[in-house]
Amino acid sequence: MNKTSEYDFTIVVPVYNEEDNMDALESRLSAFTSHSPLKTCVLFIDDGSKDSSLERMKAICSRHPEFFYLALRENGGLSAAMKAGIDAAKSKYVGYIDADLQTDPEDFALLLEHAPEYELVMGIRANRKDSGFKKLQSKIANGFRRMMTHDGVQDTGCPLKVMHTEQAERVPFFTGMHRFLPALFQLQNARVMQIPVRHYPRTAGVSKYNLWNRLWSPFIDCFAYRWMKKRYINYQRGDNNFIGK
Repeated sequence: MNKTSEYDFTIVVPVYNEEDNMDALESRLSAFTSHSPLKTCVLFIDDGSKDSSLERMKAICSRHPEFFYLALRENGGLSAAMKAGIDAAKSKYVGYIDADLQTDPEDFALLLEHAPEYELVMGIRANRKDSGFKKLQSKIANGFRRMMTHDGVQDTGCPLKVMHTEQAERVPFFTGMHRFLPALFQLQNARVMQIPVRHYPRTAGVSKYNLWNRLWSPFIDCFAYRWMKKRYINYQRGDNNFIGK
């Protein structure tokens, strides 16, 4: 039996070479699960880490019955790790947070308030604690993405999201899709809500992003999204005699 099915909410945490953040992750995530408004578990996805991240998450899971891990055989990138987590989670809701803890697990409570009404509830990083150059890159990338996708989302890169698991499983995944989650949900006529959340500077580990994957890759992916949008198949089941609606 998939143990995540015993919970209402699964927090997916993609991890790649974050050994210096594992103690903080254990502390902050366990604090939230202890008083979350829903019965909550944590699912670490080790994305082929080359450091001691996997060993540390195994130790964390041994100390907390609501913590689980899934190790990918090789590094596939953030989108692959997110997809693995969504595919593995069997709770009603699935969430996502980055291992760098630049967002606060406690803010999941703000998002969960709106989860019954919206298939995707996502954060907007308020008072963002990144460098001016990093914020400029994100502003350019977000502006271009909104122009291309018309998703109306202010901060698609915010690493704090809550999704209906059943809806998330139907999202077409591809490399770089984590930047297009709102637009991909909207292809399925899903409702999207944005909530301001706290943001902090990175205090440990090293960022996996650079000028290439903040600007150039998203530009290319926008054209891939536009191509897919014209060809996307969206259907809803009607009457049948074997699985219901």
